[in-house]
Amino acid sequence: MSDSNATILDVHEKPGAMLWGLLSLQHLFAMFGATVLVPLLTGLNPSVALVTSGLGTLLFLAITKGRIPAYLGSSFAFIAPILAAAALPGPDGQPLGPTGAMLGAFLAVYLVVALCIKGFGVGWLLRLLPPVVTGPVIVVIGLGLAPVAVSMASNDPGTGSYSGTHFLVAAATLVLALAFSVVMRGIFAVVPILLAILGGYVIAAFTGLVPWSGDAGMEAKLAAASFLEFPAFAVPFVTYDLPWQHVATIVLLLVPVAIVTIAEHIGDQIVISRIIGRNTLEDPGLHRSLAGDGLATMLAAILGGPPNTTYGENVGVLAITRVFSVYVIGGAAVIAVLLGFLGDFRVALQSIPVPVIGGVAIALFGVIAASGLRTLIEGKVDLGDKRNLFIVSIILVLGIGGAVVHVGTIAQLSGTALAAIVGVILNAVLPYNNGKGE
Repeated sequence: MSDSNATILDVHEKPGAMLWGLLSLQHLFAMFGATVLVPLLTGLNPSVALVTSGLGTLLFLAITKGRIPAYLGSSFAFIAPILAAAALPGPDGQPLGPTGAMLGAFLAVYLVVALCIKGFGVGWLLRLLPPVVTGPVIVVIGLGLAPVAVSMASNDPGTGSYSGTHFLVAAATLVLALAFSVVMRGIFAVVPILLAILGGYVIAAFTGLVPWSGDAGMEAKLAAASFLEFPAFAVPFVTYDLPWQHVATIVLLLVPVAIVTIAEHIGDQIVISRIIGRNTLEDPGLHRSLAGDGLATMLAAILGGPPNTTYGENVGVLAITRVFSVYVIGGAAVIAVLLGFLGDFRVALQSIPVPVIGGVAIALFGVIAASGLRTLIEGKVDLGDKRNLFIVSIILVLGIGGAVVHVGTIAQLSGTALAAIVGVILNAVLPYNNGKGE
């Protein structure tokens, strides 16, 4: 009997051409919905978001020396500050709009933290973030996304209310993902998420969730789409002016959120390290991964796309498939860039019903939470110790409870960030029972 935890493809292994394409498409499907949704919510261009997502991922892989199989997509954390910055008045008295506001994402916060890690090493960070802190924070990252997955799986996007049809389609997609991952063998077990989405799409089509005819049907949308479409990239000083008059305000809007996403980035890197069996915080180093994330966000800002962040959905794909190849991640990035220029293919992908994505998201986000439990177990965290018990308990309640702390009048910390900060503080100030810091 084969070991279900065995690595199928390691970080630097390259799959054959046909399998390579399928594995990359699987990662593309995992990130597509969220990456396109962020620009739709903020008024940015979805085609530009796809291109900057792919380019940002390739830049990240280059900066991390091809040692961290992470995909970077649009960050939900920046939605509120982007909308707030977009409403600021421009030189003509009109709102800046999302393109001008996005230059606020041109932040050096990631690079400053990366330089500190480069200069002082990562040991101090690991002491700040032992398993008793990182374990529950990882659980919070996964379960914090649970409401999103369940809402996608059970609610009608048009009305926002519960839909039995949507729930059944999501449940069928989830069952397919489990069957392909656990029961099936061979190629079926390598691309379970891709196959589950394709199967869920067929089921959704039979239930009427994928209309083919009519003005809003797929036939009409594909007929209206051009095969090649040049994305409407933003160009500094050509399509927008730098909002110098609002620099201080935009910094106050975005810097607190950047600190939050840095905390989430560290959590994602810990999860990836656990999954692939390598300490990416030390090799290639957290300073490289943070620099890659920050530079990818800067690149996206210049071109008019949303800020990037490492995607939990794709981390979940790594854990389920045991395929860690950076070539697969790079292939997904290249396809994303091409999709930004291919109108009809992008329309076809956008037709994937929300409950289909919700069904696989339940599995993917759950895997992240389970990785946090694994961190606690492998770190031999003794929950019989009251100190450890209270640290873990408080992190879980603050994070999963969705607490929000306002910073001044314009910024706020998410439950995940608050939980991480409180966990670090409690670990630093609560005395150890043996008095030796162990």
